[in-house]
Amino acid sequence: MKNPSIVMLRRNLKHIARNPTSVFNAVLMPVVVMLMFVYMLGDAFSVGVPYVDYATPGMLLLAVCYGLGAVATAVNSDMTKGIINRFKVMDVPRGAVLTGHVISSVLTNLIAIAAIIGVAFALGFNPSASFAQWLGVIGLVVLLGLATGWLTVALGLFAKSPETAGLASVPLVMLPFFSSAIVPADKMGPGVKQFAQYQPFTPIIESLRGLLNGTPQTGDMIAAFAWCLGIAAVGYFWATSTFKKRA
Repeated sequence: MKNPSIVMLRRNLKHIARNPTSVFNAVLMPVVVMLMFVYMLGDAFSVGVPYVDYATPGMLLLAVCYGLGAVATAVNSDMTKGIINRFKVMDVPRGAVLTGHVISSVLTNLIAIAAIIGVAFALGFNPSASFAQWLGVIGLVVLLGLATGWLTVALGLFAKSPETAGLASVPLVMLPFFSSAIVPADKMGPGVKQFAQYQPFTPIIESLRGLLNGTPQTGDMIAAFAWCLGIAAVGYFWATSTFKKRA
């Protein structure tokens, strides 16, 4: 008998492949943003290192965030169009439906990450990371993908319609622009600087930056993992409780 989570994963991946807009937002849009900031505007930023080396960690995080709108919309569509009720009749476990959406989101993230890294190398990216540090980068990206995936699933379940579900993920897409992804936080104006320093994405970006530079900082790593685990826990419990109420 097939694992229900695997069946749900295959279903979600087929839906993503058949939706050109979601593929563009999840994979191609981060590449476009990277080309815009690095290739077109990179010389306008003075960050003490080649700008492609500085920007790539932030672009990795952006690649995780850009596909979240499609995830929230897909989850809400399953809920509001009665698909979930059909799965209940078929005796599909509740957890399999949600897990399938989260895992498909992570797999899409990894494809977008691979595209970003490939473009970064084409633009002159020169990391100093060891093999173990590259594994650390992949592990942190997967953990971030799981955390944001569960939070996005919760937002999709909570929204009243697919349209509002897509809008609910917009803050997660915009938050990296108010972090150290594009420029260092200490170059920002008052208020924005403090927000950038203490919001969750900045230590995650700085951890990725440290790993890729071969100089990871313990404080950033601890904060990054703590934020990821906290976001994942909130998203998971919110998603499962909302699912039980609405399904």
